[in-house]
Formats: sequence, C-alpha cells, structure tokens
Amino acid sequence: MKIDFLTEPELEFGAGRHIDIRFGLMNYGPLDMAGESAPRVIRCGVVGTADTVEGLVEWLERCMKEIPGKATDKPNLFPRFPGFNPDVAFRSTLVIEPRLRRTIARRSFDEMGRRVGHNEFVRESVELFQSECTYLVEQSACDVILCAVPAALADLMGHEEQAGEGEELHQAPRSAEVSLDFHHLLKARLMSLGKPIQLVLPATYDPQRRRRQTNRPERLRQLQDGATIAWNLHTALYYKAGGAPWRLVRDPTQLATCYVGVSFFESLDRGALLTSMAQVFDERGDGLIVRGGPVEVSKKDRQPHLTEDDSARLAKQALRQYRAEHKTLPARVVVCKTSTFTSAELAGFRGAATEENVDTIDLLSAGWSLSDARLFRRGVYPPLRGTFVSLDSRSHVLYTRGSVEFFATYPGMYVPWPFAFRCEAVEQTPKQLAREILALTKMNWNKTQFDGGQPITVEAARKVGRILKYTDEGQQIAARYSFYM
Repeated sequence: MKIDFLTEPELEFGAGRHIDIRFGLMNYGPLDMAGESAPRVIRCGVVGTADTVEGLVEWLERCMKEIPGKATDKPNLFPRFPGFNPDVAFRSTLVIEPRLRRTIARRSFDEMGRRVGHNEFVRESVELFQSECTYLVEQSACDVILCAVPAALADLMGHEEQAGEGEELHQAPRSAEVSLDFHHLLKARLMSLGKPIQLVLPATYDPQRRRRQTNRPERLRQLQDGATIAWNLHTALYYKAGGAPWRLVRDPTQLATCYVGVSFFESLDRGALLTSMAQVFDERGDGLIVRGGPVEVSKKDRQPHLTEDDSARLAKQALRQYRAEHKTLPARVVVCKTSTFTSAELAGFRGAATEENVDTIDLLSAGWSLSDARLFRRGVYPPLRGTFVSLDSRSHVLYTRGSVEFFATYPGMYVPWPFAFRCEAVEQTPKQLAREILALTKMNWNKTQFDGGQPITVEAARKVGRILKYTDEGQQIAARYSFYM
C-alpha cells in the first residue's frame, strides 16, 4: 500500500486561476466574460403559485446586491455573494419582467391532494407546470425557466437521492410500482421545449419554509447559508443560459481529452433490464448526453454489463456526438464506468477507439463498493482532501472529500467516504488519473464549494439516468447536460 497527497487543482476563470470557485469568480470573472457569446443579460421565466413566484422574484432582486457571508472565524469557508449584476463576479444580470411570470392557482394543488393518489398528483402537477412553461417559450424570449415549486410538491422530489452515498443500483429489476418523482418527470416532459429549467424550493428564498427530515420528521432540515445558496443558484442559471463559468486548467503538452461517464438505471416500470447511458465532457465541462441500450445483470458479480457490440456502439456514438459538437475528435478518451469491466466490454471500447482513430483510451471502474479502505488522521478532522492511496497496482482510493487547508477545516457534516476506482486498462499512471478525478469533482455547475465527492462524469451519469427513465420510448432527448441538472 502506498499513500500520497495530491495538491488542490486550480480552475481557469476569465482573467486568472484559483482553487476556489467563488473566489475565482469574484476576482477574475467567468471564463467567457470577454467573449461575445457570454450571457450578459439572462431573461428568466418564472412559473409557480402567486406566493412562490412573488417570494422567488423578491429574493432574486435582493441577490442583485451583496449577500453577506456567514459569520465565522474561517472566512474562506463562507464568503459573501457579491451580487448578480454587470459590475461584479458573473458580469451579468437577470431580467424578470412581469410578462415573464405565470401563476398557477394554489387551490389546484389543494384539490388534487384531496382527490387523487401520489402518482396521479405528480402527473397532473407536471401538466400544470408544463402548460405554463410552454406558454412562456412560445410567447416570450426567455433563456431559462425557473419553476417556483409550492410546498405541496416539495416532498414529491428526491426519492432516489435519499439513498445512501455508497448505494449502487446494481440489482435485478423489481416489479413494484415506483413512486413518481416530480422533479424528474417535469425535467423529462419539458425537455422538448428547448429551454433549460431550474426548480426552486420555498426554503431557498424563505428559511422559515424548511422541510422536515425524511428519516426524522420531528426535525427540520438544515440549510446552507444565504450567500452559499445564492452562489449555487446563480452559477446554475449562468451555465443554463449558455455561459461558461470556469474550466479545467489544461497543460498544452497533454492530449486533448474527452471524459465519459457510464452508469445504469431501471426502466420506470421496474420490469425491464437496466439500461446504459453515457455522459461526455470536455475540459470546459460541457456535457453531451448519449443514451445506450439494454444491458444484462451478470449472475456472477450481480453487476450490469454491456456486450462487446453494445460497448463499441456506445463509444462510437459518444465520440461522434463529440465530433459533431467540436468539429474534431479528441486524442484521448477516459471512460469511467460504475461497474467493473468484462473482457467483452474492454474489447468493445478499445475496438471503437481504434476504429474512430483515437490514440489513447483509459478505462476505469468506479464505485463506493469497490473498496472498504478508510484512513484515520490524528486529531478531530478526517484525512485531507487529495489523499491518494494505492492498495495495489489496480485498486486505488482517493479522498475527494476531507479536510481542506484553504478552508482550515473539514466542510462536511458526516464522515467522508473516499472515492474508489480501479484501473481496468489504462495508459496513464494511476496518480495522474487520480489528479484528473480530483479536478473533475470541481466541474459541478450546481455547486460552488469544491468538496464534491464524485467526478462530474460519474455524478452526472447517475443524475441523467434518473431523468432518462422518465422519457418515453423513442422520445428525442436533449443533448446538453444543462437540461438534466
């Protein structure tokens, strides 16, 4: 066993580099701030009940000015939000005109709650939001639509996210009816409108409207501080409006690389076999969605696996979509899959890379269940983020969460799980691959703290799968990640 430490990777912003996203945006502006395509004005449509629309709009207007950071003796942990306006940070502003707002009568949800069961309530609620969002797209020039979710719907979201961090979906299909998730179904239904949407819960703009904990309903859920909430939401809006807030720092001597995440999900009726999906990212963090076909769950290891032909087909589809977007192919591809590789999968991915004239391909399997290794550090804090452990030549553990020197503390609430990965067939060194994984944890546009537990390829692949399971067979899916986050 060998233990090493990887320094915190920098990110590139408009006029400089920084390890922290928030300080990078405050000091240097977004990556694309000098470009003509930067979204300097973002027209936001807002849909909800009268009180949720009003509450959200008033909060967004307050966020145009500075939101103080949380009082603490660790100033780097909770920095202020400088405001969303043309003079600071994002160098952009929101336009939320009255004609860009659509309201749904609150009594509609009250009546449905008394009349129908859970799944029908979700379906009918989605139809109400879909109707108003469609009107906005057809009658206005909005860039992003914010859905101000009423309290009646807040508890109908996030069922799958409530599973433990280390839980994998590597099991045979089940026959019980699934409880529909409002967030996932709405994202799937509104995909065809061609405008990204952002769901906003009441507690985002009103801390008094916090929901109760699922497992301990006698307790209220903890909220992030106001400045952090503002940072996270406005970063997502900027990205969904077509902006590029930051990117990975790329060494010009290294090969141009495409990062692919492959994960699996059940069909909505739980009666079909798991289906594969790939997520393609470049150094800018632009995500392109590729949906694969059905897979089999192996009786040997109880994990989903692709055939050689399906592996090759998925890889070719991902590379061709990358080429359609960038007008060129990458010189290198890194595939990170949430199950181990079979010999057939190795052959399929390698064969596709050769056929598409890609010089280098690294194949990794990743998952919390790959290793039970844990490190303990003297004192009260977990190991440092960036601690890298090689258990043997193939199996490795990386602390993507942990104590952070820049924060002078551990920013999490629970004992962190290390991220385990296995080098199935690689040309880069494990240490270099771990550096890339650590950097990719900072490419989540929904979060500005840089203590993400998973690389964006794996995290996005899983999140996209939750939306894709709600799409209809043969439905044209959105190609960009902004429609799924």
